[in-house]
Amino acid sequence: MFKLNFKIALRNLWKNKVFTLINIGGLAIGLASCLILLLYVAYEMSYDQQFTHQEKTYMAIDNLTANGQTTSWPWTPAPMAREIRDKIPGVAYTSHSTFPENILISYQHNNFKKSAVYAEPDFLKILDYKFIRGNPATALQEVNTVILTETLAKSLFGNEDPINKTVRLGNAEDLKVEAVIEDIPLNNSIRFDYLLPWALNEKHNPSLQEFNWKSNVCMTLIQLKDNQFFNQVNSQMKGIYKRNRTISSSEAFLHPVSKMHLYDKFENGKSTGGKIDQLRIFLVLAFCILLIACVNFMNLSTARSEKRAKEVGVRKAIGSSRKSLISQFMLESMLLAFIGMLVAFTLLELSLPYFNGLLNLNLVINYKDWKFWSTLISLTLLTGFIAGSYPAFYLSSFEPVKVLKGFNTAGNSSLSIRKILVVIQFTFAACLIVCTAVIYQQLNYVRNKPIGYNKAGLVAISAEGKLRTKSQLLLIKDQLLKSGAVTDITYFSQSLDEGGNNTSDFSWAGKKPTDVFIFNYRQTGYDFTKTTGAKILSGRDFSPKYQDSATIILNEAAVKIMSLKNPVGTVIKYAGQPLTIIGVMEDFVMESPYKSAEPMAISYNMEEINTIIARLNPNQNVSNSVSKIDNIVKMMNPDFPVERHFADESFEMKFQNEKLLGTLSNWFGGFAIFISCLGLLGLALFMAEQRKREISIRKVLGANNLNIITLLNKDFIKLVAIGNLIAFPVAYIIINNWLASYSFRISISVLPFAIAIGLSLFITILTVSLQSVKVIRSNPVDALKYE
Repeated sequence: MFKLNFKIALRNLWKNKVFTLINIGGLAIGLASCLILLLYVAYEMSYDQQFTHQEKTYMAIDNLTANGQTTSWPWTPAPMAREIRDKIPGVAYTSHSTFPENILISYQHNNFKKSAVYAEPDFLKILDYKFIRGNPATALQEVNTVILTETLAKSLFGNEDPINKTVRLGNAEDLKVEAVIEDIPLNNSIRFDYLLPWALNEKHNPSLQEFNWKSNVCMTLIQLKDNQFFNQVNSQMKGIYKRNRTISSSEAFLHPVSKMHLYDKFENGKSTGGKIDQLRIFLVLAFCILLIACVNFMNLSTARSEKRAKEVGVRKAIGSSRKSLISQFMLESMLLAFIGMLVAFTLLELSLPYFNGLLNLNLVINYKDWKFWSTLISLTLLTGFIAGSYPAFYLSSFEPVKVLKGFNTAGNSSLSIRKILVVIQFTFAACLIVCTAVIYQQLNYVRNKPIGYNKAGLVAISAEGKLRTKSQLLLIKDQLLKSGAVTDITYFSQSLDEGGNNTSDFSWAGKKPTDVFIFNYRQTGYDFTKTTGAKILSGRDFSPKYQDSATIILNEAAVKIMSLKNPVGTVIKYAGQPLTIIGVMEDFVMESPYKSAEPMAISYNMEEINTIIARLNPNQNVSNSVSKIDNIVKMMNPDFPVERHFADESFEMKFQNEKLLGTLSNWFGGFAIFISCLGLLGLALFMAEQRKREISIRKVLGANNLNIITLLNKDFIKLVAIGNLIAFPVAYIIINNWLASYSFRISISVLPFAIAIGLSLFITILTVSLQSVKVIRSNPVDALKYE
């Protein structure tokens, strides 16, 4: 029986080639889109899942209440790990480590600036990386040692055995290679190229050995003996700051390492989501696109019901049961879904390189993974079942007497359901158009919002090695200005767009001893405002004309926090040292462009400089200017690779998540619209064929082409318009909730909705009209000669 049904299914598909191609095309694009999105979601969900005991591994998060709000961050004091290990029961291991930073590592003539982490030995017990060479039991215990990742070891030593070889750190200290571990996977939040002992960090920074709970300098990892201790440990973590500091507004809590990537957003001291919210959107998008493809199949199958009616009538008359007919139609659906999946699989392989480039990832299909094949088969069967269920039950319900006598089978029930399905398709498509338009509006709004300085033509150069001394900094400034490549130069303690380096040690008249206020604290040289384009609202910038060793500049946010009416000339204190305010600077964006500027204080100190900031000469070719800068920096600091970046490029990186959301919504929204158009094309083909005689009679009676095109478009336009009207309130609610998370946000205007309805109607009219032209041009005699 199955063999017979299979032959009939193949014959029907071959007989109706156009409808078969439309169905396969729609299902293939829907399945391919769904699979790509599922691959991306699966990749993101696999973050930080590689460790043996990841389910009971946590990181300490500091909830700091300051400036009238609670801020959560993973930076903690160095003594915290030991405090937890010694005084809180239920803990198996604790470790403190630095966050990754780029440090020069060299072997003979091979020099690389790679990501390094300083860590305790227990770091490797908590995060059990796979050792290729070396002994995990003794790793990180000696001071002058290093653990390399496999790729870095190969880059430095080639095919030589690296164990016990000597490398040079920062062109200043020799280290012995004690182990090699596998490369850190891309889907890992803590990524580095080599590990250094925490004891070496203490050697370079003796203050780390002090019992200092005021400086947040490291990440603290905790592994519990069992998760039954979680509530007990988390409860004791809450008061750990207050037990070790006289005055503190901080509270610590445990956050799973497995959720570092997906749940990185905190509000009022609690985890409220993050990347996971975006993944949920993509999951909904994936299955909605697949649903639209299934709706296409349903629509076209029921629209062609008249052509299948006699077949159903004859088969029922000769004894076929409804069950066998349902099996026949479901088999056709499954066959189409299977062919669609084969095409989708081809599209997936062809499009993956492009999407990898778009997402800056390396998504691959693991053919050995049973989960992939089970997902593939499940999706195929689900698609075949959803797409074929309604047509199978509808077509098998025809009564043989009626259909063989010639009664019309396309009744009101079938017609109304088809209309509902078309409305559903365009509701989703219109919703996607509105959401995508608002995402791009929000992105452009924040991009173009004033950031307090002129980032165009601004270059940041890393000051390291010989460039750390004041004399060399002044010399390179002179050399760069003489070259003509730049017009202005200043110095800064870090990159303009970099966060961190916060302090609560500022005090002023009227500040209560129990109040905690956090300030971004930076150091600079002369000509800061002149070079960066930042604005001094009152007072002056640092200048060689004055003695500025005990002076400071505040931004607007800092002045507001201090409630200073006439700030210039006011004396405040930093760690007990008096400082005179000489200027007030306009707020500028350093960290998130979506939030208000944090209070900031800037002092003059050439001993703390880590970045040289230069303004490119606008009258010179950019490539030539950059080449001159690189040559001068390399000449003056030959032991270090030149590290520089453009300020506008770094600023653009802050919009990565929103750009990804907008790009994927744009692409897959386009696919949803295209699939909907395929369905419209199929329905237009059928309707034009069904109404061929009516159109011919109208032409004979004098109807012109415009009348006929209007007639054929009218019903579809109504359905698309209804779909848009349903989509608008849904899209408004979705996009309003999305915008609510931004301090700086656009007002939702009429424009996205106008774009949605305009684009939907244009595509509908174009699709239906192109098919209508074929019918209009046909000779009425051909359709009426048998009447």
